[in-house]
Amino acid sequence: MHICMLNTYGFRTLLPLPEMKPYWITLFLLFQAAIGWAQVSESWSVTPQPNAITYSPGTFSMEGGISISAADTTLGPTVTFFELRFEALGIPTSTSAQNSIRLERTSASELGSEGYRLEITPQSIVLTAKTNQGFFYGLMTLYQQVLFSRILEIPCGTLTDAPRFGYRGFMLDESRHFFGKEKVKQLIEIMALFKLNTFHWHLTDSNGWRIAITSYPKLGPVGGIGNASDPEAPAQYYSQADITEVVQYARERFVEIIPEIDMPGHATGANRAYPEFSGGGSPKYPEFTFNPGSEATYAYLETILDEVATLFPSNYIHLGGDEVHFGNAQWEELPEVKGLMQQENLPNLKAVEHYFMERMQGVLARKGKALAGWDEIVEADIPNTKTRVYWWRHDKPEQLDKALAKGFSTVLCPRLPMYFDFVQDNRDSVGRRWDGFSSLDSVYTYPDSHHTFLASEWELIEGVQANLWTEVIQSERRLDYMTYPRLMALAEAAWTQSTQKDLDIFYQKLSGIFKFLEAGNIYYYDALSPELSPEPIK
Repeated sequence: MHICMLNTYGFRTLLPLPEMKPYWITLFLLFQAAIGWAQVSESWSVTPQPNAITYSPGTFSMEGGISISAADTTLGPTVTFFELRFEALGIPTSTSAQNSIRLERTSASELGSEGYRLEITPQSIVLTAKTNQGFFYGLMTLYQQVLFSRILEIPCGTLTDAPRFGYRGFMLDESRHFFGKEKVKQLIEIMALFKLNTFHWHLTDSNGWRIAITSYPKLGPVGGIGNASDPEAPAQYYSQADITEVVQYARERFVEIIPEIDMPGHATGANRAYPEFSGGGSPKYPEFTFNPGSEATYAYLETILDEVATLFPSNYIHLGGDEVHFGNAQWEELPEVKGLMQQENLPNLKAVEHYFMERMQGVLARKGKALAGWDEIVEADIPNTKTRVYWWRHDKPEQLDKALAKGFSTVLCPRLPMYFDFVQDNRDSVGRRWDGFSSLDSVYTYPDSHHTFLASEWELIEGVQANLWTEVIQSERRLDYMTYPRLMALAEAAWTQSTQKDLDIFYQKLSGIFKFLEAGNIYYYDALSPELSPEPIK
């Protein structure tokens, strides 16, 4: 069923009902009806930039409608997904349409798990891929071309594409400020549009515990009280039904969600709810840790991880493991920790921290999960085959060296330039700086602008991730300003081979991306005319 509605600019757009949800109807009511379709297609307008394009005479027209077909029935949901989106742009889809897009699976390995090939003639497009994810990205390229170029003609030729990195991630911290599932879905929708495939969901920290745990029902209602702006703010957290809904939403878009449940530090939110498992803290960071000497603590955390592992299908659960020294001084006073140190011959509190993380890695392994953690975990005696390290301390390159020397799969997410809570414009007044800031250009040119790795080391680099910590991000408007368009620069840095990246061309594509964001009422930093996008303070 379809209905003709007025879009944001008052022009008619064909919308499918009831399949399309309100949170992305707005996102995809675009500007093409207001300003008209362009007439000639001279090049591709997609982001991230594809890795190999050849041209031949002619174009494939979508003006009279298209058919999308696949003999493989497992591709049915992906076909439907894109039929709805093309129809939302006013392009009818029908099995009787003369111009066709055919999905053909190949067993050839050269395309990899996410690659695809488009062979385009005036009458047909043959999309070849090895996996369903590859088909999704191939159709996304065609969809983006229409979305951002405002052209119904696809240039003929061959486009062969595959990502540079298998891990292309974005992390959102919702402990310090909570934004809710509709905002998270919008973010995941845009991540998928730009071929980012991993959403790292930071759900627990000192400011608040944001996920319901059935076995410990006070974690959400009590642990979720407060945020970085107001420690007494009413509790905000996700129900398990919310989590399941978001995970399924992401799965349909080939976005993996990795949850982060911080331990043994950053535990203040949890300790508000269940103080009996607290290991104390420091004057600046009260009740900051769990008690690593208590067997009850391990039983408590294992029960929590049982539920987390059930909710999230990812092979990884991120346990943090960072900055424990901020608030572990009281461990020395706990009789359980004293006993543990004597029993296990642990010489200092750092050794206690490592013992804790080694034990929790074993807990995850028994659940069929692998450990993910910040680069502090490199020091622990953890098997490299079941661990992923996130290198975040740009001022400690030795931690990256250690991770690679020990053979750990590693994700690059250094504060500079991959922390999006850092300012992006020297005129910005709110946000972090550290001998520099995270400009759009610095995100785009990463990692080659910062690193030279040996071939053996590149094999261990899984990919790149940007992290958005929300201490000074209270509103959706500020979240958007700090995220876009740096997210698009991240997408191209993660997908496109360094030899195919061109910063000038990327800037040329921003105007279309900005119109898309405006149509969805999404605020952004205007890198083309910064004076037109004043910084939201909160």
